[in-house]
Amino acid sequence: MALRPNKPIEALTPREMEVLTLMARGLPNRKIAEQLAVNERTVKFHVSTILSKLGVTNRTAAITLAAARGLITL
Repeated sequence: MALRPNKPIEALTPREMEVLTLMARGLPNRKIAEQLAVNERTVKFHVSTILSKLGVTNRTAAITLAAARGLITL
């Protein structure tokens, strides 16, 4: 994945930021769902939306890009 520092990122919601932060900690969807007290399908939906908004195709790329843009700290 090539990082494009000038490409704007669509804003993530507070809940999407929570999911992204937990993804960065290495938690699987099931554990994220438990921590946020939501259904695992809801987490999958958030992950899909996060990937779309960040313009990436996988969790690793999302975390890498989010860290590079200062959205999360690792």
